[in-house]
Amino acid sequence: MKTPTLKIEEIDAISNGSHGDLFSVLGLHQIEVKGKKKLVFRAFRPDAKSITLKIGKDRSVELKKIDDSGLFEHLFSRRKNRFDYTLQVEHHDGHEFEIEDPYRFGSLLSDFDLQLWGEGNHHHVYKWMGSHTKEVDGVAGTHFTVVAPNAKRVSVVGPFNNWDGRVHAMRFHPAQGIWEIFIPHIAPGDLYKYEIISDHSDGPILKADPYGRFQELRPGTATKVWDSSYTWEDQDWVDNRKEIQADDKPMSIYEIHAGSWKRKVGEDPGFLNYRELADELVPYISDLGFTHIELMPIAEHPYDPSWGYQITGYFAPTSRFGNPDDLRYFVDKCHQAGIGVLVDWVPAHFTKDEHGLRRFDGTALYEHEDPKLGEHKDWGTNIFNFGRTEVMNFLVSNAIYWLDEFHIDGLRVDAVASMLYLDYSRDDGDWIPNQYGGRENLEAIHFLRKFNDVVHEYYPGVLTMAEESTSWQGVSRPTSSGGLGFDLKWNMGWMNDTLTYIQKDPIYRRYHQDQLTFSLIYAFTERFLLPLSHDEVVHMKQSLLAKMPGDDWQKFANLRLLYTYMYGHPGKKLLFMGSEFAQWSEWTEEHSIDWHLLEWENHKGVQNLVKDLNGVYADQPAMHEVDFNWEGFEWIDISDADNSLVSFIRRGKDPDDFLVFILNFTPAVHSEYKIGVPKACEYEVVLNSDSSFYGGSNAGPSNIHGVAGDWHSQPAHITVSIPPLAGVILKPI
Repeated sequence: MKTPTLKIEEIDAISNGSHGDLFSVLGLHQIEVKGKKKLVFRAFRPDAKSITLKIGKDRSVELKKIDDSGLFEHLFSRRKNRFDYTLQVEHHDGHEFEIEDPYRFGSLLSDFDLQLWGEGNHHHVYKWMGSHTKEVDGVAGTHFTVVAPNAKRVSVVGPFNNWDGRVHAMRFHPAQGIWEIFIPHIAPGDLYKYEIISDHSDGPILKADPYGRFQELRPGTATKVWDSSYTWEDQDWVDNRKEIQADDKPMSIYEIHAGSWKRKVGEDPGFLNYRELADELVPYISDLGFTHIELMPIAEHPYDPSWGYQITGYFAPTSRFGNPDDLRYFVDKCHQAGIGVLVDWVPAHFTKDEHGLRRFDGTALYEHEDPKLGEHKDWGTNIFNFGRTEVMNFLVSNAIYWLDEFHIDGLRVDAVASMLYLDYSRDDGDWIPNQYGGRENLEAIHFLRKFNDVVHEYYPGVLTMAEESTSWQGVSRPTSSGGLGFDLKWNMGWMNDTLTYIQKDPIYRRYHQDQLTFSLIYAFTERFLLPLSHDEVVHMKQSLLAKMPGDDWQKFANLRLLYTYMYGHPGKKLLFMGSEFAQWSEWTEEHSIDWHLLEWENHKGVQNLVKDLNGVYADQPAMHEVDFNWEGFEWIDISDADNSLVSFIRRGKDPDDFLVFILNFTPAVHSEYKIGVPKACEYEVVLNSDSSFYGGSNAGPSNIHGVAGDWHSQPAHITVSIPPLAGVILKPI
């Protein structure tokens, strides 16, 4: 039966799913029939045999089926005003259920939110984008919002509508390119995707929610409705975070990959969930004395070997390790134990998986259309188009989301160098210059500055860290003085030079002493963090222990020396999991790190050293108070290249609070070596990496007495025994 209230082409568009504005035809509408205003009600349910419109408690009207596709209608002869109602649906199999009609609810978006979105200045988009459970007019359901400006129709699909995109088509806000719908009865845990019809694609596109806060476990790709019920207990930490993470405080970071730190025996894949990880990792980290944990990316990603760096769900903690509240528990437990939590954040690029951001509405919404701008060929990913309002809102609010919703203490921004340069890893002719003909990515630079300004505006105590491997000036300088605004920059130069040097046989180190000392030429041009990260122990790079030259004894001694040097060098510290007990094998995400090695004294010794280094680092202000200027560091002697010996002073804010570091990079023992010191007094050994407690030979100085007399440009000197391949830390008594 056809109806005079709809044209045949409209009925066809509804039935075939091409209608772009179902809110204009479904639900209650006032129309004019033969010059008179009347009310018409329409519903579209392909799964329905019949639908009854229930008005109040005692009145009902059976709708007429006007199209075999599932379009129902009733024209009221007398009613002119809108009213509340529900729908009694009889399924084709005879099952009946009562539902609310999503097309009776108006827009739930505020003009203010839409205005900020259009300006690209909405810093809390996650509070209304995506899916959010709420109650509207006494009806419980979920509000869905997504941006797809080039779509003809966007629908929410899931098991609740048999994944039929014709049923829950969304309302369009053309000025902002935003679609929304409130669907009653959708509750936490329900799966959904967006079905998008576009002139720029062949057939419907199925996408996970870019703002979805929980996704099903891979290989599933649907988003889950989520509503947090977690109660935080970390207020003391949050209130004091700015002081805890100040420049003059120690920062010793333990970097982990949550999926391979430890796994359950006999289970595949055997991941610890966030709660189990907290219960095992937090006591371990506390015992070793690390101040922070850094998690490699934990946003949802489809491919385990990407380690989380190729993301599909930027707002969804990966379901591999539990639900979002499980992650909240993890962070909460860390904070209650006095441990900060840092997270790797990846705004440079995203994976090309079809359910992700790539060509989201049939066009390059999040990426660049031109592959010379929009593709990372090395990584097989898409590059964000930082000049788009949608991208600016998405990424800035994503950063705030992790800090707000999960109390994260810092974001380490991955691959910053790839963002700064348009010709990054590209051949001539394979990149497009900026408007001034240069290689700098001006939009990305603007984004990074805005990101840092916004983060520090809302969370002054939170840290931002850049993995930036070039000589770009001012990475950790404030944006107000032309910098990028990061708090810290990874010192990749120190890492590369130091590892290159220490991998050489000690007999050749005399010719490369400049590699060891070069970092102090630029050590205070940025606010540096010294990383020995996951990148240095994977893919044929060998573990840190395996990189060391010599026999097994020398390998362990060299590694202990390396760690002592790192802790003495200006800058905050980072060590990747497994390195704290000298793992032999390269790291892989496929299994746990090699915990069994702790049964061996040499490995346990390295772990003991790391624990004591963390203790000395935290206890001695001279090792952490003045990390970013020359007042905290002074060379004693770097000229003894023949013996590969270096010595230096670290000072605290009080110049009389100092430590002397002596580092011997050869296996030779020096029984009476004269070294200049700032003060003629007794000195105690704070740490000796050659101690037998760490697996060393137990050589080294004792009963050290400083005497007046210039040496190495210092007013006093000491004569000490220097152990082989070892570092010694001395403190005046």
